[in-house]
Amino acid sequence: MTHLPTPSAHGPRCIEVALAVPLFRTFTYAVPEEIAVPIAPGSRVLVPFRHRQEIGICLGAVAPPDGVVLKSVQAVVDDVPSLPASLLHTGRWIADWYAAPLGLTLRSMLPTALTVATASAPSVKTQRVVHLVTDLPSLLQREQLFARAKQQRVVYDLLEAHGGTAPFESLRVQANCSAGVLTAMAKRGLVEIRDEVQQRDPFAGRTGTAPPPHPSAQQQEAVRTILAGEAGQVFLLHGVTGSGKTLVYIEVLRAVLEQRGQTAIVLVPEIALTSQTVDRFRGAFGDDVAVLHSGLSDGERLDAWRSLRRGERRIAVGARSALFAPLERVGVVIVDEEHESSYKQSETPRYHAREAAIVRARAEGAVVVLGSATPSLETWERADRGQAIRLTLPDRAAGAQLPPVTVVDMRVEMKQAIAARNPNAPYDETLGVFSTSLLVALEQRLVRGEQSLLLLNRRGYSAFMQCNACGDVPVCPHCSISLTYHRIPEMLVCHYCQFHQPVPAQCPQCASDTMRRRGLGTQQVERMLAERFPEARIARMDVDTTSGKWAHTQILDRVARGEVDILLGTQMIAKGLDFPNVTLVGVVDADTGLNLPDFRAAERTFQLVSQVAGRAGRGPKGGDVIIQTRMPGSHAIQHAITHNVTGFVHEELGARRMPAYPPFVSIANVMISGLDQAATATMALSAAEWVQRLIHRQGLRDVVLVGPAPCPIDRIKDRWRWHFLLKSSQPKLMTRVARYLAERYPVPAVHELRLTVDRDPVSLL
Repeated sequence: MTHLPTPSAHGPRCIEVALAVPLFRTFTYAVPEEIAVPIAPGSRVLVPFRHRQEIGICLGAVAPPDGVVLKSVQAVVDDVPSLPASLLHTGRWIADWYAAPLGLTLRSMLPTALTVATASAPSVKTQRVVHLVTDLPSLLQREQLFARAKQQRVVYDLLEAHGGTAPFESLRVQANCSAGVLTAMAKRGLVEIRDEVQQRDPFAGRTGTAPPPHPSAQQQEAVRTILAGEAGQVFLLHGVTGSGKTLVYIEVLRAVLEQRGQTAIVLVPEIALTSQTVDRFRGAFGDDVAVLHSGLSDGERLDAWRSLRRGERRIAVGARSALFAPLERVGVVIVDEEHESSYKQSETPRYHAREAAIVRARAEGAVVVLGSATPSLETWERADRGQAIRLTLPDRAAGAQLPPVTVVDMRVEMKQAIAARNPNAPYDETLGVFSTSLLVALEQRLVRGEQSLLLLNRRGYSAFMQCNACGDVPVCPHCSISLTYHRIPEMLVCHYCQFHQPVPAQCPQCASDTMRRRGLGTQQVERMLAERFPEARIARMDVDTTSGKWAHTQILDRVARGEVDILLGTQMIAKGLDFPNVTLVGVVDADTGLNLPDFRAAERTFQLVSQVAGRAGRGPKGGDVIIQTRMPGSHAIQHAITHNVTGFVHEELGARRMPAYPPFVSIANVMISGLDQAATATMALSAAEWVQRLIHRQGLRDVVLVGPAPCPIDRIKDRWRWHFLLKSSQPKLMTRVARYLAERYPVPAVHELRLTVDRDPVSLL
């Protein structure tokens, strides 16, 4: 960064600058004479703003305004623009379409280290790390070893859940113990504690996985069609689970890089999928692959970003943020598992990476590949309208077969189990959790040395606690939701704001000692499995066990090495994973998301069940799928068990026509929130009336307002929440209305009231 003296008077040259502030405007600054060369659009500049220095993005030269004394640019930070022209175009589109300030949008496209006034490369840091060195596979061994050291047992279980490695301080906080507990475990030889340098390329030590040598005829045809696509063409690669979509991606990338000399972007929806994806692409392209996602440290992201900007690496792989890789001459943008809701950003700018990927690809003259075994209804309808070319891989690779699916009606299972139960026998708490067929199948896999995967999309130990005497349920004091019971460490936790409190010995309302746990979570299922199969090696994969930086990768690596017999987890284990020795997939409760008050509930359930079923039978041993449900007649379940994507899509599209929902209309969820319940409700009513007057005044007959009403979860993090929906079959008209509302509605300056516009929401909760 070269600092320049401030001139005595501003010169005739001016530039437009976008600053990362929540304002729907840009700012004009004078360029001092000392800056002789033009400042390229997309370059970072240091400018004064409200008595401080800020990093802004130059948008280009503008004429000086009349009668205004301008502040001057203090420094030009970049020799080469941080945001190439295609990224500036994409950023402008995101800001316009999603009604977001341009400055905040452009800031989100850069690594954090490049967006602060003191931007510099983060220094190398060391971190104390705890490693598990003693394996205690038997439940009996653990009970004996930790009989008089309960806190050490908590630490051991947490460390095991993290894949055997966790940062010292993070582990201590999670276990709610002193540092002495960990050092005592080190003295006993249970763990090892050492300082480690944080690596700037966390994937550098991983060995790649070689792709299959020969694509099938179907895969070759898909590759030829994609490579023959015109600039900006969108392809839907619809292949059944295990059909080899990744090999199609690799062959397309090979041609784009080696034959055309271009670059490429590959998006994956979850950090959990990144390690396997990186392994596959590095197996084919070596160090040409750079990784960008939110799980990296600032230094790691900055190093990866710079290697892409300098052209040292030509493939960017990662989650949403990888879309903004500073590559030039991009030839293809691949969005794997395009149906995933995690592609939607939850904070400003609330963009959907799938839609933004199409915009960037068109700006680059690249093609777009949207891949999925269970495409979103929006993408399916896009292909039906001729806006995307559908390519189909109907068969699994190498002649493998889709696994047979068995549906267990848990209503019938419970009745039969209760009728057959010996009244004098102790109560079996696994009743209603595991069906007989699932338990038998698990036992068979353990005997044969094969692996099983179990899905329960609800973390914690129990969904909530309830008093048997008065019925009271402990709820979060900051959110309108019950507290979830967690056993390790034992506490009640809010999954929205992370509030936690000790488990009450008595009911807070009636002082009864009859507090009981209700519902089921992954922690409880893990304990039941450990007691039922004490010799089984069980790994749990959910938000609680993957909070460590590379916990996802460590758990999946253990599965790949055959060190796990049963992998239990939430939705993060349902997609993209490929383990040939997994021959059984069980869905413990397929109904967890089916009855949510959201128009996408059935679609998400179908995709989740279909995707997790596809994890079975991917090797020569074949596989089986067992789905436990209390709603076997649901069309989402019925089509999932027959792997019938077309049937589900057609039935679900019929339900979306009336009342109209995406993909037949564009919608925006307008949310009003504040610290005062009455003020929030009043503002919601006022904002809805304001929009209705706008619709009437402008004659916008194709814009429909639904609501307002309290959100299904009407309070989160002390903020009361109301919302209303805007619907229109004209996307450009929706853009105009959404932007006008976001920019012009006068939000009262009381009770921290806010109005947010979420265009194309993936959830209405």
